Amino acid sequence: MTIAFIDLQAQRLRLNGKIEAAVQEAVVGGAWVMGPQVRQFEADLAAFGQAKHALGCANGTDALILPLIAWGIRTGDAVFCPSFTFTATAEVVPWLGATPVFVDVDSRTFNMDPVQLEAAIEATLKEGRLKPRVVIAVDLFGQPADYPAIRAICDRYDLKLIADSAQGFGCTLNGDHPIKWADITTTSFFPAKPLGCYGDGGAVLTDDEDLAQEMDSLRVHGKVVAKDLKPGQSFAHDPKYLAMRIGMNSRLDTIQAAVLIEKLKVFAQEIEWRNRAADIYAGGLAPHVASVPAVIQGGVSIWAQYTIEHENRDGLAAHLKALGVPTAVYYPVPMHLQPAYARFSGGAGSLPVTERLMDRVISLPMHADLDEATQDRVIAAVAGFAQGRA
Repeated sequence: MTIAFIDLQAQRLRLNGKIEAAVQEAVVGGAWVMGPQVRQFEADLAAFGQAKHALGCANGTDALILPLIAWGIRTGDAVFCPSFTFTATAEVVPWLGATPVFVDVDSRTFNMDPVQLEAAIEATLKEGRLKPRVVIAVDLFGQPADYPAIRAICDRYDLKLIADSAQGFGCTLNGDHPIKWADITTTSFFPAKPLGCYGDGGAVLTDDEDLAQEMDSLRVHGKVVAKDLKPGQSFAHDPKYLAMRIGMNSRLDTIQAAVLIEKLKVFAQEIEWRNRAADIYAGGLAPHVASVPAVIQGGVSIWAQYTIEHENRDGLAAHLKALGVPTAVYYPVPMHLQPAYARFSGGAGSLPVTERLMDRVISLPMHADLDEATQDRVIAAVAGFAQGRA
């Protein structure tokens, strides 16, 4: 019997009709776009993520573009991000005419290497063609980046910092969420995420009131917001009918917010279950693979993926598939080697750690409802491949 890579139906069944009831209530309520459930979810999300403000939007990619627009990123600006991530992280940068500058990752955590970040900033300044403006650090596979070190670098060079928590919302470092260090935390509610909805959705979190209003305006066609009005001035109509800036349409559907309200209620417990599963994997797999995941000191991962290294990754994947154990490779082609980003890249050999990982990483089944018997089967399958090659 084939194992589920991510079992979303197990969660739905465990919640015992709560999501279906929440969806029905939203449908009957009739406010299907930016309805009351959206406002409730934004408040709940901000509280969970230790932020003063949270704004829902249409997807995690829009969450990344909103602060860049608000900060006026444009042609001639450099935005630093890892290459070892999903396309969305850097995809938004050229939309504004700016240039993504790819940074190598730490060989143990797979997250942005602060030493390499500073080297990339210095190289950019020395070349003189681009102005460093923003760093996008990714909480890859669910664990926090080295935010104290990255924030210190951003402060030295007067750069904004985005925590791309599309895979990592809920992760902490010494008990704090990334917003402690980042100007903005962004996340995605794509269904496969640990906190996922039943369609597309995303959010931005910030402690900056002015920035929150700016992004609120931008997500609804540049609508007028409180900060746009002079003392005593008002606009009696729907705010979207007075555009103060060039905006976009990136609203979170009410039905998706209703789903997320119920999922957020159990999210803390699910993070504990994911960590328990990760501990079981680590103990069973360590003797049979090149490496099991290493989490930054003081960090708590939410384990969006459980990603190991193996010297014969493709052979292991074929072996596991034959035994009904699904796997995935995140990411077989890093961004700096993809055709669409060739003009921004130093090419092959420019990011050696990233290029080493691309041929060695493989992700195993991971979700909050993963039971120990299934994990034992996965571990045995991996061990069988290692023993068969010995």
